[in-house]
This record gives sequence, structure tokens and C-alpha cells, in this order.
Amino acid sequence: MPRIIFFGTSDFAVPSLKALSSDGHFEIVGVVTQPDRPVGRHAEMTPPAVKKAAQGLGISTILQPEKIKDEAFQTWINTAGPTCDAFVVISYGKILPQWLLDLPKKGVVNIHGSVLPRWRGASPIQAAISAGDTESGVTIMQIDAEMDHGPTLAIETSPIRLEDTGESLHDRLADLGAALLPKTLTEYLAGNISPVVQDHAAATYCKILTRDDGKLDWTKPADELVRLIRAYHPWPGTWTVYNGKRLKIQSASVITGDDAFAPGRCFIFESQPAIACADGTALLINTLQLEGRPSTDGRAFMTGARDWENGALA
Repeated sequence: MPRIIFFGTSDFAVPSLKALSSDGHFEIVGVVTQPDRPVGRHAEMTPPAVKKAAQGLGISTILQPEKIKDEAFQTWINTAGPTCDAFVVISYGKILPQWLLDLPKKGVVNIHGSVLPRWRGASPIQAAISAGDTESGVTIMQIDAEMDHGPTLAIETSPIRLEDTGESLHDRLADLGAALLPKTLTEYLAGNISPVVQDHAAATYCKILTRDDGKLDWTKPADELVRLIRAYHPWPGTWTVYNGKRLKIQSASVITGDDAFAPGRCFIFESQPAIACADGTALLINTLQLEGRPSTDGRAFMTGARDWENGALA
């Protein structure tokens, strides 16, 4: 039975951990995940999703090194690693050094949330939606020293639906990867898959997102902003500043604007808040949240924002 160590942290990795555990053809020697972190207003220490899943699966060996070079972790991984056929790394959140990649017999296997070489990097799901891609997918690959650069073992595609958000596509791709992983890993370890070198010249890249990336630029067309709103739901979210307060825009649609309105001009369309954008387009706001208030739909928001047309955006 192949021996593996699983590295993962976020929700995206959980279906794959469960798939490997329930498959019955792998011995999960241990799970490596990030430390518990403070979450929420009260900074309550919260375990990562993978730790909670591993505990629920009855996996007893769970390590949470703050750094890969932590002495206790290095002692364990240098003993357990060479006895393993492979490591599986999914949404772990740390770069693994070459010495660690070299430990298992057949290297390190990763699931990436795009059809590589498109969208190498930390936010491939958001990048695909915001760019207007019609298709995404998952790639199972070997990890090498460069980011998302290694040869591929399997690829499964999925259409991007018009209603997809970052959340819905994330969940669908996580399940897609989990369904593909056990068979691919089995075939790879048996020597039945020949890794395929990526077309590096065709690579595109995406970055780590921050909350500041969600600020909307009204000099762009509304269709581009709607894609961004969908892509960045729920993280990092999209927003503007309205009368000095942060206004989160959670869902919106495109309408024809008024050519007399400059980009960023607030107006009302069929009892809903709207904002003029570039190229004669406008953003019709369907759901939103003003700083200090609960989330609401556009029409309900207008009952308490009678000065909307005189509002100043920043």
C-alpha cells in the first residue's frame, strides 16, 4: 500500500484528503497543515479546515509547524519522508524547499485550481472569472522548484458558468480534483503515467490577493466590474467608498448608462442604486452592505439612502 504524507490547509484541500482516506489504497502517514490562527472579532484560535477534517477522519499524526525549518518538524519529516512513496500538497500555503521535495520516492504531487499553464499563482479561480474565461479546471502535477511549473499528470476541465462566483467555482473545482486524485495518484505511482512538460511560453500568472484589490475602478466598463464582483466573492470582496464609508458591493448586473454621467456618478434605476462606468455602461447594484450596517438588497438600501444621487464615491 503506497505511503503518503498530505500537506494542506484550506477548504480546497479537504475533499481530496477525504477522497484519499476513503479510497482505501493509501496509507496516510501524517497530515501537515498550518498552525491554528486567531479568527474573528474576538481573535478566537481556530484550527485550519484540513486539521479539522483530519481529526474527523481519525488521522492521529497531525503536524502544524510555524516554519518548515522548525527542528521538531524537520526531525519527523526526515525520518518519515524517505519511507513514503509521495507527498500530496494541496493549498498548503507555504513554499516547500528542495530538500523536502526530494524526500519521497516518487516526488511531490499537487492539485492546482486551473488548467495549467494558464493562471499559475495564488488566485487562479478568481483570475479565471475576472478575466472572462469560459473554462477552468484542475491540474494534477509534479511540484518542482518553480511555481506551478512542474510536469502535469492529469487535467480535468469545467465550464465557468455565468452565475459562478469565486466561491461556487472554488467548491466545484475542489470536488473535481478530489474525484480525479486517487486514480491519478495510483496510476502515477504504478508507473502508468508519463508526466507531460508544460508549455512554459503560454504561462499566465496571478497574484496573492488583498482586500485593497477589491476596490472598484469606475473608469472600467461595467461588465468587467461585474466579473470582478463575482470573482472576488467572498474573498477579498469588492467595495467603494460612499460618503466616507466603505460600501461593499456583493452582487450586481450591467445596464446601459447615461452618456451625460461621468464614471463614478451615482444614480437611481428602477428604484435601485446604480453607478456610471466606462463606455456608456453602468453597474446596477443588487446586494450591498454599507459600513456599520447589515447586508441588504438594492431596493431596501434605497429606503434609507435618499441622497444617493448626491453621494460622493472615492
